[in-house]
Amino acid sequence: MTNGLNFIAIDFETATSKRASICEAGICVVKNGKVIETQSWLVRPENNYYSYWNIAVHGITPDKTVDAPEFPEVWSKILTYLKETPVLVAHNAAFDISCIRKSLELFNLPTPSVNYFCTLRAARKLYTFESNTLDCVCRNFGIKEGTHHRAGDDAEMCARIFLHQIKDNGINSLNELNKVCGGVL
Repeated sequence: MTNGLNFIAIDFETATSKRASICEAGICVVKNGKVIETQSWLVRPENNYYSYWNIAVHGITPDKTVDAPEFPEVWSKILTYLKETPVLVAHNAAFDISCIRKSLELFNLPTPSVNYFCTLRAARKLYTFESNTLDCVCRNFGIKEGTHHRAGDDAEMCARIFLHQIKDNGINSLNELNKVCGGVL
């Protein structure tokens, strides 16, 4: 099914526990079942404020985002990709989709019509791994890991997990996956 399979894997890092505090966005574009491009952008969160705990996770600090664009500018770049391929994939989509929703709300931006899939939900339903974290699923599939908790690398690892899940389980359409791990933004 990978021929004709087009989607965008996405990942966000946040500056605080607030979902609208995105400080890095990453995407991995897949066309016909092949990774063709990975992008990431630093994003200046509201007031460029960070929590110590979030910095400890991803290592992004206020000095790295002080001159970065705010979410609306980065979102416009992501929308360019979504207009062509309105399918998102995320590992723990509940988190990433809520980051999108809360950020769109904060900046009073319209919500696009986009389908999404969660590789975490799929891993929980389709496999019996000791853990379903992004890094653990990558290890179980033999997927080369990037820098964990950096949005571009996490998005690409997620894309490769999704491709593996589809191939592994003989999935022939995204509609089949909808029952396992799908939703609408």
